[in-house]
Amino acid sequence: METPISSNHAYFMELALNEARRAAEMGEVPIGAVVVLNDEVIATGHNLRETTQDPTAHAELLAMQEAARHVGSWRLIDCTTYVTLEPCPMCAGVMVNARLSNLVYGARDPKAGAVRSLFTLADDPRLNHRVEIIEGILDAECGQILTDFFRGIREGHVKKPGKG
Repeated sequence: METPISSNHAYFMELALNEARRAAEMGEVPIGAVVVLNDEVIATGHNLRETTQDPTAHAELLAMQEAARHVGSWRLIDCTTYVTLEPCPMCAGVMVNARLSNLVYGARDPKAGAVRSLFTLADDPRLNHRVEIIEGILDAECGQILTDFFRGIREGHVKKPGKG
């Protein structure tokens, strides 16, 4: 039986964008995520790689870890992760391994995206689980926050990630 995906995509993506804004304020690459179960946010996350010096501290991984603690299981069945940028191979792999039911993301990532751009890991039929995917929710806003952040770095208005 397919798990229904919420009709509130824009609302939940806006919450993920708020997480991305928090990351930007910290000098982190502005990517945010929320995990939803039964139309309720159970976890949030934003990039913390620079803050923690942890290469795995991606927004969606941090949110999925919090969600697993919330549900008391590593299996995120019936959960939907909303993330502002198409997940990388690591994050897409965790989504499959966590049995995440649904993924909704904003902007595509032509350099590292592993859901549609470079690879199709999350719904590859050769794997033991496939994630239902919706892309492009608030894609312009999700892309713009990244564009503005990196423009700010180039122009010297935003500190480089990891620099004090």
